[in-house]
Amino acid sequence: MRLIMFDPNELLRPHLKNLVPYSSAREDYKGSEGVFLDANENPFGSITEENWNRYPDPYQVKLKGRIGEIKSVSADRIFLGNGSDEPIDLLFRAFCEPGVDNVIINPPTYGMYKVSADINNVEAREVLMTRDFDLDVDGIRQAIDDQTKIVFICSPNNPSGNDVDLTKIEAILKEFNGLVVIDEAYIDFTERASFIDRLDEFPNLIVLQTFSKAWGLAALRLGMAFCSKEVLNVLNKIKAPYNLSGLTQETVFEALKDVKRKDDMVRDILVNKETLKVALEGLERIEKVYPSDANFFLVKTRKARQLYEDLIGHQVILRDRSKVALCEEGIRITVGTKSENRILIQTLKEIGN
Repeated sequence: MRLIMFDPNELLRPHLKNLVPYSSAREDYKGSEGVFLDANENPFGSITEENWNRYPDPYQVKLKGRIGEIKSVSADRIFLGNGSDEPIDLLFRAFCEPGVDNVIINPPTYGMYKVSADINNVEAREVLMTRDFDLDVDGIRQAIDDQTKIVFICSPNNPSGNDVDLTKIEAILKEFNGLVVIDEAYIDFTERASFIDRLDEFPNLIVLQTFSKAWGLAALRLGMAFCSKEVLNVLNKIKAPYNLSGLTQETVFEALKDVKRKDDMVRDILVNKETLKVALEGLERIEKVYPSDANFFLVKTRKARQLYEDLIGHQVILRDRSKVALCEEGIRITVGTKSENRILIQTLKEIGN
């Protein structure tokens, strides 16, 4: 049944409905010039060459404006966090009553959904993906009950690399009377449109993206959540007052002036990806290279753990996924530079069987 009306406040933990959030020193004054004697800062500057003595914008207005232009979405639909992990954790804290509510995850998938659930004492109900790493919609339907608050879907999926069937995501969005989080960390490597374009269609939709992958800004820890204004208000209410540093905000703002650079890097990664795929498929040790819509491959190999450890001995570091559900004897390989990929393939040949 299509969700006509959706009010996230009906899902909100009761004690948060009347929460008065912390009011930061810069809550009332929005200007950048003035005599600032409100926040107990050091008036003489910083011990560093650059001055970082003033608290950063708690709501990242300038940066959100630029991101909104790039993503074609209103800035009042954007939450920025310390990586995507922050909004994931905040969603648990806002909407899931510990020891009472539950969420749905679809292994194999990004591990932080389960970790955040465990930290917040929330049951994470696991509905395994199909053997071709697609959503088991009937299984999700059966797992949902009155205490299910969130369904997490990673697409392109990590660690399998594939985009899941978008019609199955739509079915969950239409039928589930709770939040549906679509994690699009690897969206820049696909050709499909982002679910950001459908926020107005699905008020229960939250889309996660990141600057850690295609943009090459992993060390700055900046994640994005795109959602309804109502959900954004909840996240802003419970987040830390200054959750993003001024250094991160200013550095990313400047970086976003060169979108072409990101596009060029994505193009180069995709070219290298095709070359790497052919090389991997030519190795006897590699039994299968799974289809990928991301910047990595999941491969099936003989004695995966031993191979992983042997490669570490040659200072080639991959990700062992052999103990993850449906990824038996699986290793995840990130697409590197041409040189890095050549070293990987040569080392694999030297190690042999």
